[in-house]
Amino acid sequence: MDASQFSVEVTPAYLPEQSDAEQGVWAYSYTVQIRNTGRVAAQLIARHWTIVDDSGRVEEVRGLGVVGHQPLLKPGETFEYTSWTRLHTPSGSMRGSYLCVTEDGERFDAPIPEFALRPPGVTLH
Repeated sequence: MDASQFSVEVTPAYLPEQSDAEQGVWAYSYTVQIRNTGRVAAQLIARHWTIVDDSGRVEEVRGLGVVGHQPLLKPGETFEYTSWTRLHTPSGSMRGSYLCVTEDGERFDAPIPEFALRPPGVTLH
């Protein structure tokens, strides 16, 4: 069976106005674009994020939908949203997956590729 497939692209951005290095808080927004690249309609039901900061601290975030929505995407349709997170180090990374269900009840996970959270001018070491 040809299950639906979602492709996911993420664009992170540093939020200097929400960050406070003296308090040990660095904030980032991330804009996610989800596209149904499959042949059947499917609904995003839940999210699972793994957030890792540079000290190795891991935070798992699970919940229903995204920003209050459980979008149903027909083939070729996209859904875009922006959310945010805070780290306790200047940089880190996020990755995850969305639990989705096709209109005929087949479940699948749509992977969210890992992306870096880094202030401008910070390089990997």
